[in-house]
Amino acid sequence: MLAKIRHFFIEIIGALILGLAVVLLTVNGTIGMFTGWKIEWSPQWLDVKTFFLSIVLEAIPFVLLGVFFSAFIQTFITEEQVRRWTPKSMIIGLPFAGLLGFLFPVCECAIIPIVRRLIQKGMPLPVGITFLLAGPIVNPVVLSSTYVAFSRYPDMALYRGVAGFVVAIMVGMLVFLFVKKNPLRLGMESQNRHEALHTEAARGKLSATFSHAVDEFFDMGKYLLFGAFISALLQVFVSREILVNIGQTPLTSNLVMMGMAYLFSLCSEADAFIAASFSNSFHSSSLLAFLVFGPMLDFKTTLMLLGTFRFGFVVKLVVAVTVLVLAVTMLMPV
Repeated sequence: MLAKIRHFFIEIIGALILGLAVVLLTVNGTIGMFTGWKIEWSPQWLDVKTFFLSIVLEAIPFVLLGVFFSAFIQTFITEEQVRRWTPKSMIIGLPFAGLLGFLFPVCECAIIPIVRRLIQKGMPLPVGITFLLAGPIVNPVVLSSTYVAFSRYPDMALYRGVAGFVVAIMVGMLVFLFVKKNPLRLGMESQNRHEALHTEAARGKLSATFSHAVDEFFDMGKYLLFGAFISALLQVFVSREILVNIGQTPLTSNLVMMGMAYLFSLCSEADAFIAASFSNSFHSSSLLAFLVFGPMLDFKTTLMLLGTFRFGFVVKLVVAVTVLVLAVTMLMPV
C-alpha cells in the first residue's frame, strides 16, 4: 500500500513538473493577465521550443492512432483470437511479424502501446518484438516517403525495407533464444484481465474503448513529452559540425548517424527527408543506418519502452538493436 501511495505521488509531482515545462515551452510573451510575468526567450531556447513543438505535434496524431488501436484490441479482441491468429512456429511467426507493418502502417510512437496490448493478449514475445521493430519501417507509408525523399537514389527505399526486416527478425530470434521470463513491467501482466473484468462489465464496448484509449494516451504521453524535450535540448546544444567531423570513416559515420537518429527522435514517416539532407556529408550506408535505427530506437521511444518493459530487458534490446543495425547496414551493398 505504501509503495502504491509513493508511486502515486511521484506520478502527480512528475506530471506537474512536466505540465509546467510544457506551458513554459508553448507560451509566448506574458503569462497571466494580472501578474504581467514576461518570458524573454534567447535564440537558442527559441530553437528548443521550436524543436519540442515540432516533435510533439508530429508524434501526437500517431500516438492517438496507436492508443485507439490498442484500445480496440483490448475491447474487441480476445486472448484466444490473438493466440489463434499468431503462427505457432517461430520460423513462420517471425517473418509474419516482420511483414505485419504492411497491414498496420503505424510509426514507432504508435506501435509500442499496440505491441504491449498484443503481448498481454497472448502474442509470443519474440513475435511482438519483431513487429515492434519492423512495423515502423516495413510499411507502405514509410517506404513511399523514403522513395520520394531519395528520388535520385530510389533503391534506398528497398535497402531500408530489407535492412529493417532482417534486423527485426534477428532481434526476434535472439529474444526467442535467450529471454525466458515475461519482461513486462510489474503489474502489466495482470492489467489486461483486471481491466476486462472491471471496465467492460460496467460499460459498453464503445465506452470501454474510449476509456482504455485515454488511459493509454496519458500513460504513453508523459514519456513522449519528456523525450521530446530532451531531444530538443540535444538538437540545439550539440553541434552538427562536430558530428560531421567525427563521421569521416564508414564505421564512425554509421555510428554518428545512428546517434543523430536517436537524438532527433523523428517520426519514421518524415525522417527520410532529414536523412536525404545529409547526402553530401555522409556515406550511403550511414544514411541507411539513420533510416533503420531511428524508427527502431530513439530517445522518446526508449522512455516509452522503459514504461512498458523491465529495465534489464530494455538495455539488452538497445544493445542488440544497436549492434545488429550497425553490422547489417555496413555489410549491405548500398
